[in-house]
Amino acid sequence: MDNSIENRVRLVETLFQNLDVEIIDFQKETKLGCIAGCGKCCSTPEIDASPLEFLPWAFHIFLNGQAEETLIELEQSTTATCFLYRPKSLAEFTSGNCSTYQYRGLICRLFGFGATTDKYGKLRIATCNIIKEGQATNFENATIAINTDLSVPIFTEYYMQLSQIDFKLGNVFLPVNKAMKAALEEVLQYYAYRPFPDNYKKSI
Repeated sequence: MDNSIENRVRLVETLFQNLDVEIIDFQKETKLGCIAGCGKCCSTPEIDASPLEFLPWAFHIFLNGQAEETLIELEQSTTATCFLYRPKSLAEFTSGNCSTYQYRGLICRLFGFGATTDKYGKLRIATCNIIKEGQATNFENATIAINTDLSVPIFTEYYMQLSQIDFKLGNVFLPVNKAMKAALEEVLQYYAYRPFPDNYKKSI
């Protein structure tokens, strides 16, 4: 089995691409969507993630010659809020965006338009109160539809697929900034005694 960083990154990115297609289809069917400029879910400090879902981000940072610098920033950061989140301002902290949206983690992609199973075996859309209350009719219709015939991304299924790529990194859940730190350390350790990829950019 090819356990290289490059291959694991490719597999995670393929999983993300499949999820993105499924979410687009789900949004088209349900008419559910985020409010432009809303960053409320990103501004909460209670986000856990696995290092594996941030491996594409860490590899991207590494290829751009910024891994060591970013690792130091993460180690020195005193906030629990996601390192990648950029709020509009301190006064409008729940308005903002992801600084590297293309490389956001699996939890970031699933939340809002993915489902979990409750204790009664029913599917529940894991989303924010802004969507639940502001798009109540569409939300209620979507909840009924996913328990009848509408396909919806399911958290456990996607995390199971993720863990099959790398069991160790895919089954450890840490506060989001520690997950990113672990992903960067994985990449740096991997290349400590290996040749750098051809597209590696040396930091100036």
